[in-house]
Amino acid sequence: MFSNILFDLDGTLTDPKDGITRCIQYALNQLNTISPAADRLEWCIGPPLRGSFTLLLNTQDDILLDRAISNYRKRFSEKGLFENVIYPEVIPSLQRIKKAEIHIFLATSKPRVFAKQILDHFSLTPFFDAIYGSDLNGHLSDKRELVAHILDTENLDTKKTLIVGDRSHDIIGGKKNGIMTAGVSYGYGTMEELAASKPDFLFNTISDLAAFVEL
Repeated sequence: MFSNILFDLDGTLTDPKDGITRCIQYALNQLNTISPAADRLEWCIGPPLRGSFTLLLNTQDDILLDRAISNYRKRFSEKGLFENVIYPEVIPSLQRIKKAEIHIFLATSKPRVFAKQILDHFSLTPFFDAIYGSDLNGHLSDKRELVAHILDTENLDTKKTLIVGDRSHDIIGGKKNGIMTAGVSYGYGTMEELAASKPDFLFNTISDLAAFVEL
């Protein structure tokens, strides 16, 4: 059924909660702003960082937002990207998908420079035909634009391409580009969020996804 799968990273392949929440807390503290507890920052995992800080700081001030993002990236590049855990069954599932001769691409709103280091850290890079993420200036952080860029660059057949992610923006980004969509229930999107975005498929584990595409 599918020749290509675009995988989200955070909340889909790895659990980045510790790194992301600690870096957000650090960034806010550097701005003398009280930061929420880690559990209250889970909604920030997945969407573009600028949008999260816009809500956290209740501002549209680009200078302030740039400072927050700079603070975040300072800690993230040194510590945060390694405060991360790979989800169970990811490696064997990717092995099964590759064995089924399906092309695998990374499609993350995270800057590509960080995403590549994370994949390298977990020995996941060899599974991917290409790694796509945003630029440090925020270009391609919107999942709709990122998916469009991947489809165009790789010349992928939309009818044979699936995007997999844990948040609504993954599903919406796929639908806006006319490809099939799959949500995963183990990440950071709530079931209500995923249901509202109406993915074509929903999987409880990545192993379930691998079994499905093997059919």
